[in-house]
Amino acid sequence: MTRRTRTTPVRTLVGAIALALLLAGCSSGGTRDDGRVTLRFQSLAWQQESVEATKELVDEWNALHPDVRVEYVQGSWDSVHDQLLTSFEGGEAPDIVHDASDDLADFAYGGHLADLTDLLPERLTSDIPELSWQSVTFGDGVYGVPFLQEPRVLIADAARLRESGVRVPTPGHPWSWAEFRRVTKELSGDGRYGVAWPLKEPVSATLNLSLSAGGRLFHRDAEGKVTVRFEEGDAVVPRTVHEQLNTDRSASPTTLGSGGSDTLPGLFAGKYAMVPLGFSYRQQIVQQAPKGFEWQVLPAPAGAGGLAQGVSPQTLSVAEDCPHKKEAVAFLDFLLQPRNMVRLALGDWMLPTGRQALADPALRTPEHGWATGTALAARLRPAPAQSVRGYPEWKDKVATPALQEYYSGAIGLDELRRRLEKDGNLVLARYQR
Repeated sequence: MTRRTRTTPVRTLVGAIALALLLAGCSSGGTRDDGRVTLRFQSLAWQQESVEATKELVDEWNALHPDVRVEYVQGSWDSVHDQLLTSFEGGEAPDIVHDASDDLADFAYGGHLADLTDLLPERLTSDIPELSWQSVTFGDGVYGVPFLQEPRVLIADAARLRESGVRVPTPGHPWSWAEFRRVTKELSGDGRYGVAWPLKEPVSATLNLSLSAGGRLFHRDAEGKVTVRFEEGDAVVPRTVHEQLNTDRSASPTTLGSGGSDTLPGLFAGKYAMVPLGFSYRQQIVQQAPKGFEWQVLPAPAGAGGLAQGVSPQTLSVAEDCPHKKEAVAFLDFLLQPRNMVRLALGDWMLPTGRQALADPALRTPEHGWATGTALAARLRPAPAQSVRGYPEWKDKVATPALQEYYSGAIGLDELRRRLEKDGNLVLARYQR
């Protein structure tokens, strides 16, 4: 997910104040007395480089288009879903909405987002791969533009790998899940662990990595009805994590309730040899790693599905109530020109979806693992839950507690399967009547 939850208390407070101001004074863009169109663009950029790049592009647009002014509004990943729901229902939504594709389904089906099918320029639709467009397609409509994405990778202590003599994986020759388990055992001992799994939010990590093992979990029939089936491919990743935690003792049990940022001090201190993290965490590592700490980016393990993994790209949508949809899409086209998409990707330490931007040399350097990330781009797929109505409730009420109990050793695989299927299908059924 490309959804972020790593804001500091100060940043969260700033975001909350910005959202409060938005809700208090936001009105959909309109036309001023002088004929100038004004569009409100709510951005969720949060890293300093990303915020600066986005604001610079807004200023460049405004300098080139004096009759269509874009106002930058700062939003927050921490509260975006509830904030957007309130603003849509109150008729006060921003004209241009920054979000993640796994948050769009209910807004799209609820009529809050504009169908962009006939508005998007051919340049943009042809530059972004079809698989990425699938992540924003609901029914027969396209309700956003996917523009940034990040694979989940292994951030590794390079010196520790070198000293151990284990085979270092590459995108061309990755570890299998079985080999990954053996390596983490070999790297463990004397109070140190081969891996730390930050699983405060276990569902997206488990489902998205399970694509590499052939897992699907959600199955849609000819009539469009979705059911949950936990099959062998779906079990590979959770079983591996469970065994690392409870049998091999090669994964730290203390990080199960942690977010990704919480594991970095332990990585730097040598407590863990590897941590599975989103690609953008590299920025925090560059900022926080102690002098002399050697780290490298490794591909996540592969299974029957190869290096495939699910992602929920960051998206840009237009509100259905926006009175100037053509102008809003023209701004999106400008913002996502290849050179601009590269600037946004570098600012957020993520990968662009556009083919031309992805080919930029700045994103293919070995430094900071950029080349490893771009090598994985072609294997990224829409997250399994992408278009499943009722997924947020299924995730919160069924999948999260079930996976947390399974990983902690409180329940076994059969009970995990029962809960995900039986209890999960009861939840999804309410959204498919």
